[in-house]
Amino acid sequence: MKYEPIIGLEVHAQIHTRSKMFCSCPVVEDTGDLEPNTYVCPVCTAMPGSLPVINRRAVEMTILTGLALNCEINPVNVFSRKNYFYPDLPKGYQISQYDLPLCTSGYLEIETEAGSKRIGINRAHLEEDAGKLYHVGTVSLVDFNRAGVPLIEIVSEPDMRSVEEVRAYATKLHAILVYLGVNSGDMEKGVMRFEANVSVRAVGSDVLNPRHEIKNLNSFRALARAVEYEIAHQIEVYESGGTVTPQTMRWDEARGVTYPSRGKEHAHDYRYFPE
Repeated sequence: MKYEPIIGLEVHAQIHTRSKMFCSCPVVEDTGDLEPNTYVCPVCTAMPGSLPVINRRAVEMTILTGLALNCEINPVNVFSRKNYFYPDLPKGYQISQYDLPLCTSGYLEIETEAGSKRIGINRAHLEEDAGKLYHVGTVSLVDFNRAGVPLIEIVSEPDMRSVEEVRAYATKLHAILVYLGVNSGDMEKGVMRFEANVSVRAVGSDVLNPRHEIKNLNSFRALARAVEYEIAHQIEVYESGGTVTPQTMRWDEARGVTYPSRGKEHAHDYRYFPE
């Protein structure tokens, strides 16, 4: 039996602003060079009684991106609390968008050796970044300098069918964001991160099988290698009579394999409600 991959991408790009999403703390792209927890305030560390105020520039940059991606710009949109618990998330929730995002229903034209293809854009929305964990021996340290930095999340439809299409989509989107001044494009500083949703199915089938979401891929090379490995791995599982279950995966660059991180969450797990 022949299989085809079904691939969608979520791209998290740091928006090039002077201050954070909901407070006046400065944004520094390479937080690794800073003293930990120095660019923080009661708002971005979620102290009781602190109130967020939206960054107008981040909204403008998201709308600009939506226009470049042929999206519909929604005149009414809502920020929601995405509830989950992780040490680098000081609020215990992330301010994001769910029901009414800024931008929806767009597309991006890509070129590969097979020709041109239109990749659908489901949505582009605004959210705040989390902090950063550093693991030292048996201890984990938390740095909140990055917490509250504005992010644009661009979610494609599952329209990609090869690693070549994934690479073409990611590189063109990167170029657009840099050209618009939305993102600096410096991948080494982690200002753009990819999450790939990968499943496979029999050629000719219209079934969407369970997918694996590969988190925090921070280079084009890692993205391509992780997707290529995951496609081959899932085909091997099906051919051996096994089943694929929804999983959140991580990419091990040194070993060249994906490995499970946790069970795949669904929207209802986050208990979204208006901010």
